[in-house]
Amino acid sequence: MAQHLFTEHVHDEGIQRKERFEKVPPITKEYVERAIAHVLAKIDQNLDVFTERFPDSSSKNQIYPALDNVEWTSSFWTGMVWLAYEVTGDGRYRKTAEKHVKSFKQRIEEKIEVDHHDVGFLYTLSCISAYKLTGNEEAKAAALKAADLLITRFYDQAGILQAWGDLNDPEQKGRMIIDCNMNLPLLYWASEVTGDPKYQKIAYSHVQQAAKYIVRPDASTFHTFYMDPETGGPIKGTTFQGYADDSCWARGQAWGIYGFPLSYHYTGDHRLIDTAKKLANYYLNRLPEDEICYWDLCFTEGPEERDSSAAAIAICGMLEMAKNLPLTDPDKHYYEQAAVKMIYSLSEYYTTAIDGEANGVLKHAVYYKGGGLGVDESCIWGDYYYFEALVRLLKDWKMYW
Repeated sequence: MAQHLFTEHVHDEGIQRKERFEKVPPITKEYVERAIAHVLAKIDQNLDVFTERFPDSSSKNQIYPALDNVEWTSSFWTGMVWLAYEVTGDGRYRKTAEKHVKSFKQRIEEKIEVDHHDVGFLYTLSCISAYKLTGNEEAKAAALKAADLLITRFYDQAGILQAWGDLNDPEQKGRMIIDCNMNLPLLYWASEVTGDPKYQKIAYSHVQQAAKYIVRPDASTFHTFYMDPETGGPIKGTTFQGYADDSCWARGQAWGIYGFPLSYHYTGDHRLIDTAKKLANYYLNRLPEDEICYWDLCFTEGPEERDSSAAAIAICGMLEMAKNLPLTDPDKHYYEQAAVKMIYSLSEYYTTAIDGEANGVLKHAVYYKGGGLGVDESCIWGDYYYFEALVRLLKDWKMYW
């Protein structure tokens, strides 16, 4: 497979104002356990409602509506329930999550709302997690069916997986988005458990193309990039989510900070870590004083909304990235310190009250600003990644990804 020189075109700003991360609040084991207790209290508050049904992607007036298993985000709640089981050993959580596995099995067998690349999210956090934690063979089989469906979205000439939409629709053909980096672990896992390299080859091809075309020369990212599926040539970068085509959507940057190290985990390609570092530096250099990003990184102050969910993703990404940096890397410590500082800020200023009506965990997230959807609300992926970040600080966590 061709080795794209995808790091050479990307500038590294370095971490500016490193003194911001010299001193961080003391995050002790007891502090992390208290923060996790808050998450568990919110899960308990929701468990009855969200056993047969699932939270919507974002809250409305701080309350997640209950939906059937139809959204691209349904598995983030299941992932939270599996994390709750993992840290407590409480059988109530396992029982609920195993009901979800049966729901996801039905969803893939009946192909209910799975015509998109986010089957990676859906089946990693519901079924791969179940298989890794409990050896559930039914979950394994469902996840493999999802992997087989995902690879049907691959264009050989362009070397990418199409994000969403009818594969024959000329308006959608050849669309990749930065989010897809997080869907690739489903394919890497499928190669590991089947011994068939085809899944990994597709995932590795896609992540290389994402690094080459979605990552801009200044280390910011496009949300969307179009490739010509027939010739394989690049067409243009745009946004569906960010402020403008040439701005940097914060959650997209966070998907990159986490997604590239996940592919490194499976491929050992150090260029992916180098790319993630450049994205992380760009992100850190545009944070306001409390270290929680605005919804687009073109904003660094003012009345625009923050996105706590993007911050939670970026924290997990920086922790995973730092874990894979050598002790001799001069910035390893700064990434770890920045992650801790962001966790502290989320915990102290962005969480819902334990005894309040709000049924989410993190406040002040943004789903889709341009469409007025989930603006200054809770977003279920933000809740999941915040919980994952806390578990990463608590123990040597074995990833579901």
